[in-house]
Amino acid sequence: MKTPTFKQKFQYWFDNYMARGAGALITALFILSAVIIFIVAVIVKITGSAPNDETLYDLVWMALLRTLDSGTMGGDSGSFFFMLMMLAVTFGGIFVVSALIGIINNGLEDKLDELRKGRSQVLENDHTVILGWTPQVFTVISEIILANESRKSGAVIVVLADQDKVEMEDALSERIPDTKNTKVICRSGSPIDLTDLEIASPHTARSIIVLAEGADPDTHVIKSVLAITNNPNRHAEPYHIVTQIRDPKNMDVVKMLSAKDTVQPILTNELIARVVAQTSRQSGLSLVYTELMNFGGDEIYFKNETALSGKTYGEALLAFETSTLMGIRKADGTVAMSPAMDTRIEPGDQIFAIAEDDDKIHLSNLSRIPLDESLIQTNGKAASPRPEKALILGWNRSGSTIIRELDNYVAKGSQVTVVSDIFELEKQIRMDSGKLKNQKIVTQTGDIRDRSLLEKLEAAEYDHVIVLAYSHLEPQEADAITLVTLLHLRDIAERDETPFSIVSEMLDLRNRELAEAARVDDFIVSEHLISLMMAQLSENAELLGVFDDIFDPEGAEIYLKPISDYVATGQPVNFYTVTEAARRRGETAIGYRMMSENHDAEKSYGVHTNPKKADKVTFTSEDKLIVIAED
Repeated sequence: MKTPTFKQKFQYWFDNYMARGAGALITALFILSAVIIFIVAVIVKITGSAPNDETLYDLVWMALLRTLDSGTMGGDSGSFFFMLMMLAVTFGGIFVVSALIGIINNGLEDKLDELRKGRSQVLENDHTVILGWTPQVFTVISEIILANESRKSGAVIVVLADQDKVEMEDALSERIPDTKNTKVICRSGSPIDLTDLEIASPHTARSIIVLAEGADPDTHVIKSVLAITNNPNRHAEPYHIVTQIRDPKNMDVVKMLSAKDTVQPILTNELIARVVAQTSRQSGLSLVYTELMNFGGDEIYFKNETALSGKTYGEALLAFETSTLMGIRKADGTVAMSPAMDTRIEPGDQIFAIAEDDDKIHLSNLSRIPLDESLIQTNGKAASPRPEKALILGWNRSGSTIIRELDNYVAKGSQVTVVSDIFELEKQIRMDSGKLKNQKIVTQTGDIRDRSLLEKLEAAEYDHVIVLAYSHLEPQEADAITLVTLLHLRDIAERDETPFSIVSEMLDLRNRELAEAARVDDFIVSEHLISLMMAQLSENAELLGVFDDIFDPEGAEIYLKPISDYVATGQPVNFYTVTEAARRRGETAIGYRMMSENHDAEKSYGVHTNPKKADKVTFTSEDKLIVIAED
């Protein structure tokens, strides 16, 4: 091998030195300036060309001033050699200062680019970390902002995603202009990269929300959770992680990762399918779920009310005026939503109730409950179940689960008809739906936007119509198909006297306002509902047991039943009386729906949860009572 020349060695050293960055360049310029100044000063001193026989120190100072300010030379006088030396040091100064300005400018630009990339570590404690970037992030952040309004010291949310930091900040500023007392910090990085993960300081966070993104969202979630729970820098205390899983098969993997931590995965497809199935048979149910899970109104809280020890659950129902009891959490952690009325509240048990705030849950201590016995109905009987016909327009991964869920509610001899243009639709349904005991499946291929097809289907002859969003399409394209279908269905419904409910699943919450023109009975904005639940769980991990019980088809569930079955209509009645009427049927009343307000968004579409029990309301026969009951 040929020995490198001195020139090659120097060039290699110089290249390496220059690669060290702005600091090294500034140091080199400082040294070069000092060398030029000192050499010129020494030459002038040795040659004796200084005009006033200045000392070496004075000559160094004169050369330094000309290096920093070329105009200083304008007042010089002396020999030709002295003037030549001052000109040389001035030219050197021009080069040095120009280079210095360029280096500083480039350094500032590099620093701004680094800040723009969002790669600096967040130094926060007790904050909420959101990993990933999907449309859900706007709902999650909005809800956490509302939840943190009561925190005097404010709160911090850190978003770490594989996105441009400035673009994330611009999107959040546009969708959430007022963050109140919550500071939102965006950082760029991959949630599954251990080095990038450190940027968000997950080890000092109070909760971590992992959003499902990418072509294989479950795999992304599992990797992100693994990066947190098996992190070499992890702390000994359990992490609180909230996330979502689409495929039930992956739940076991997530549970294995949560052996030492509190990892709460929401099974999204199952949850949405249950909500759609239940809502298709009970108009307004999705609105009740939304009211219970958002931070905009009353929320669910736990409280250890020692004064209730020894009393029955039925007695406790009437013990609160400004909060509404939902159930009991036993000392062993098991949750019983609306248990039997004679269930005893034992020491160590907690009640959970809907309230404005946790400090608003207190006993009314009334000596006499203001009941109006004359208004309580005692002859309300449920109608005998009859076979039902359901029509599902469109298809996605929740479709088969919806059919299975419907099978748990409908009477034997029921039928569900599925219409979609999905390839091999019938084969897919037969394979995923399993064996059904109460209903048969009829499939038909077609474009659900085709008016002639909808006319031939005779949609008005069905008890329930469900419009599902095509999840394989872009959200806006899928919602556009849904909107067109809904407009056709509403027009058909207005021309037919046969009532039938229309439930629609939408992907983007912003399209709900457009869809309201179709006056659909219920909208299920699937990602929105999941986002609300994740935000709730991130603030209170104990709520998972309550949510599991609410959406579990086994046991007590939330129903909207005719108010006329419980109390007399057309007369003012307080909610104490309504609660007592439901209690006598073994049910827990948690609110009501005024059908005169069912299209008024400002009044929550008529849904009133946790009403003040002393206030009187005049109901009509169309109004509904919201109860927790076995059936």
